Amino acid sequence: MRDKEQLWQQASRFQSLLVLVLMIVAMSLLSDRFLTQANGLNIMRQISVNVCLSIGMTMVILSGGIDLSVGSVLAFSGAITAGLIKSSIPLPWLGVELQFTTWGAIVAGLIVGLSLGWINGQLITRLKIPPFVATLGMLSIARGMTMLWTKGFPITGLGDGFAILGTQSVLGVPTPVWIAGGLVGVFVLLTKKTRVGRYIYAVGGNEQTTRLSGLNVNRIKVIVYTLAGALSAVAGLIMTSRLDSAQPNAGAGYELDSIAAVVIGGTSLSGGRGTILGTVIGCLIIGVLNSGLVLLNVSPFWQQVVKGGVILVAVAIDRMRESDD
Repeated sequence: MRDKEQLWQQASRFQSLLVLVLMIVAMSLLSDRFLTQANGLNIMRQISVNVCLSIGMTMVILSGGIDLSVGSVLAFSGAITAGLIKSSIPLPWLGVELQFTTWGAIVAGLIVGLSLGWINGQLITRLKIPPFVATLGMLSIARGMTMLWTKGFPITGLGDGFAILGTQSVLGVPTPVWIAGGLVGVFVLLTKKTRVGRYIYAVGGNEQTTRLSGLNVNRIKVIVYTLAGALSAVAGLIMTSRLDSAQPNAGAGYELDSIAAVVIGGTSLSGGRGTILGTVIGCLIIGVLNSGLVLLNVSPFWQQVVKGGVILVAVAIDRMRESDD
């Protein structure tokens, strides 16, 4: 009996990886165009944005929170960068116009994302607004600010210098994949090898005990939401560069894909349990599923149904695991 329980625990630990392998095998058998180098690179390129978002979402959920604003923050950060690349900002009281370089505009976009994440953290910790409500409000605010900044029209023609982030390749691997891979490495180390990482797990595991132990729980939460905002900005820069356009509706619904990847990857919605690498596997599962369904000419409407079913199964398994614990 004990051997069976140990076997179940080992299987549940690697269940996401097993699902990914089975999906790759199944899609390869169903379509001869799936298991090709071109399609593999295409999947990696497509999931790079979700990987960036989901790293931040993983830390938020690990801390016992949720962030519904990541898609809108993505859009606003990308729009700010695109707008500053295309146009100067008049300063009439100085009689000059402020012109940003491409890299200056990129930094400005990152600061916008980081700032919006910091505001989320302050709303949750200072005003005691539940994370769901606070980030839902930020979702609407950031989307509205994107519409105001772009006036509802795409900002296009951003130049070759900015295109490096989204369209170029290094050693045959797309730049977005390098960026996402680098961030995965950094945040794996952050969550596993630093005090901040251990504190994030502690807050999500038992916030009250963590608070009583003397740790500044509010500061940890602010750090987590700030990082999530910054990572959303990185995702926005990659998407804007890849499209050579800042779309007012960019990132709409991306928060759902991000949460799905985190849950499918084995992170508990209750907090305190999960890994960045598990989330990457979750992103790959979604990417493989999307690519396979497209190659099989499955209707986009059915794709949404299938994706929703996968999310429900992942959450059900998570709840079963928690009840067993």
